[in-house]
Amino acid sequence: MNYLYFLYIEFLSRHNIPKLFGDITFYFIPFCIIAAALIVAVLVLVLAERKLLGFFTQRKGPNRVGIWGILQTLADAFKLLCKENITPKKADRFLFNLAPILAFVPMFAALGVIPYSAEFTFINTGTNVILYLVLAAFPVISIFLAGWASNNKYSLFGAMRSISQVLSYELPIAFVVLSIAVLSSSMNLTGITLAQFSRWGIAGWFVFPCILGFIIMFISILAELNRCPFDLPEAESELICGYNTEYSGMRFAIFYLSEYAMMLANSMFLAILFFGGYLSPFGRYLFNNSFLIYFEQAFWLLFKAGIIIFVMIWIRAVLPRLAAFDLLKFSWAVLLPLSILNLFIMVLYKFITGGGLCA
Repeated sequence: MNYLYFLYIEFLSRHNIPKLFGDITFYFIPFCIIAAALIVAVLVLVLAERKLLGFFTQRKGPNRVGIWGILQTLADAFKLLCKENITPKKADRFLFNLAPILAFVPMFAALGVIPYSAEFTFINTGTNVILYLVLAAFPVISIFLAGWASNNKYSLFGAMRSISQVLSYELPIAFVVLSIAVLSSSMNLTGITLAQFSRWGIAGWFVFPCILGFIIMFISILAELNRCPFDLPEAESELICGYNTEYSGMRFAIFYLSEYAMMLANSMFLAILFFGGYLSPFGRYLFNNSFLIYFEQAFWLLFKAGIIIFVMIWIRAVLPRLAAFDLLKFSWAVLLPLSILNLFIMVLYKFITGGGLCA
């Protein structure tokens, strides 16, 4: 963030604005950047998912509002803005209104932990991997509050399913993250990214020695996102709409926004852990001696995340929903033992290679 800070201070000095003002207001810039990027990203993701699902299932998808239907998500957003926010008569009003906020704020903060380039890292701590995992798991509290406060049995069942699902799949994620920490000798996302640097590009990516860990992590993140085939908390055919059945208007839109923000954040998290994050797959950048290198790095991160999101949408179009018992059994009986085995293999790999990967 130093580059952005000095650029901002230089801009203020040209207009005779004191440096103190810049020191105070500078931290609003990351907030505005993330907020604007998040809104655009969610609109694009929703449209892309609907178009891809239409393609996979041989339907047209959105095609009426705007050219090729590209304004459909804007129309949907405007519709939700205009709808009335209804609170059930016997609901816990305070918790009912608090739940959407608790779903959105942690995801917003999690996007600030992601290193988008060598310079643009808004929250950079020595153990920001742990911080990210905490923020990514935090929305389960909002889902529980939404289900409990709605005074609706279907909502409560959805909330219970979500809690059991997250608790089951958090452990495999933790063991896979530990294996990445062993490979990179770091608990910092930027450190993990730089540990995958290689003059041969993709040869340094952790996905090759830790392919088992990537598969476990990908499946577990699908479960955490409540994506098909793990979408039991929102099972429309069984629970109407699960934990957010009683929500309408902007409160429903906030849940929807946080869901897609979480998908984007977790896709970038996977790209950082296994695919070199913002590093170029060719081992070199096109704009080495220019500030444009930071935008190129952000492009590579988003490009890798986009491929992961594409696979998530593809899986939704192909696989049916798991039964609740099968979902829990799959985590405890299959993924957890495999994640422990993966950690053991990575420790051996690190010891045998002497701590070095492809340079």
